[in-house]
Amino acid sequence: MSRINPTLRGFAIITAVAAVIVVLRLQATLNALFILARIAFLLAIAFFVYLVWRERRHEISVWSTRAQTVFYGAALLIVADIGAISFVDETGVDAVVFILVLALSGFAMWRVWRDQHTYG
Repeated sequence: MSRINPTLRGFAIITAVAAVIVVLRLQATLNALFILARIAFLLAIAFFVYLVWRERRHEISVWSTRAQTVFYGAALLIVADIGAISFVDETGVDAVVFILVLALSGFAMWRVWRDQHTYG
């Protein structure tokens, strides 16, 4: 088995797993695992955002109230946007709005951070 091309071996494993799912009719189980993976992914994103915030909270606390409000508001909007797109059917319009909200919120956060780090 080790002499087979690794790509071919990988595709054979994927085919075997897909065949087992179809033969044993495990689509419902697979859907439940997919939903659990989505929730775990959202929790991982939230944990990462928390770790970044915890590392920089002292620096952010000396910013003006307006800058803090815009920064935290944009961060919450990004988290809500990712949460919303995770549990709806992604059609063309939904995907465009998701990217647009994500880009505008990211730009707002970047702009506030840059304004607070511009000296002169």
